[in-house]
Amino acid sequence: MLWFSLSILFGFVLLVWGADRFIVGAAALAHNLGVSSLLIGLTIVGFGTSAPEVLVSAMASWNGNSGLAIGNALGSNITNIALVLGMTALVIPLTVGSLTLKREYPMLLGVTLLAAGLMWNGELSVIDGVILLAMLVVVLFLLWRIAIAQRQSDPLAKEIDEEIPLDMPSGKAFWLFLFGLIVLLISSRMLVWGAVGIAHAFGVSDLLIGLTIVALGTSLPELAASISGAMKNEHDIAIGNVIGSNIYNLLAVLGMPALLAPGRFAPEVLTRDVPMMLGLTLALFVMAYGFAGRPGRINRFEGAILLAAFIGYQGFLFYSVTTNG
Repeated sequence: MLWFSLSILFGFVLLVWGADRFIVGAAALAHNLGVSSLLIGLTIVGFGTSAPEVLVSAMASWNGNSGLAIGNALGSNITNIALVLGMTALVIPLTVGSLTLKREYPMLLGVTLLAAGLMWNGELSVIDGVILLAMLVVVLFLLWRIAIAQRQSDPLAKEIDEEIPLDMPSGKAFWLFLFGLIVLLISSRMLVWGAVGIAHAFGVSDLLIGLTIVALGTSLPELAASISGAMKNEHDIAIGNVIGSNIYNLLAVLGMPALLAPGRFAPEVLTRDVPMMLGLTLALFVMAYGFAGRPGRINRFEGAILLAAFIGYQGFLFYSVTTNG
């Protein structure tokens, strides 16, 4: 038990540290190659913050623990909205003025509905995985088009410019990117090994571990990035990290168990976890989109509601374990 716990602890620390190196190296390298700041923010940074989830999901699926992978994908989306944005809005109420992000809200909602539709028959197939990854390519193309159209006028571009290391040599950026990727691979393997060991020791499902411990740990980069962005008055980045990460979670992270370990999953995913994710995604859309020409805003009261929803959901998961165990 001690070794499993230590593996999870050090796996989380290395995941967060490695993801940061991975993102900084990739962003600096892309900037040196002439990629626009807005495109870097919408693609590389968004995917980078989801890299821990992608690799953990791939490792778990490869080892036959598809429940952990599915729980990681859905749990991370729930955690990103309810915990990350809830805590961030409690610290500093978030105002969103970015046209780019307003275009990403409907994209996230559509991707969430697509994922829920593919899962509705109670299983994930290889075809479902192909559809999810094909949609990822479509989303990346749409984000590229958005970045090209809005690169001069969008306030998000200025915020991203302030975060990208503009003076890092390409050689250093490449090695930092490669080193971060290697650390992510090692730490994800440590985390999966520890999480599966803990699940078996306590007699709980891989799904539940994925929804709780693993989802919380792999969402730490989003939590750090969003609170940091809000403290710097970069509200668009704070929310953009969550929206981008959630899109990648459903298309790339959920695609891993579909491709590598297809089959049926626990029925409670459809009755408990998917509805929770859908409800929170709709709540984010209503709170932050902004209607009638007004900017979107998540105030402290709404942040408290999101945080309460996260606590209630985690409490329900704990209650289901104690009553069934």
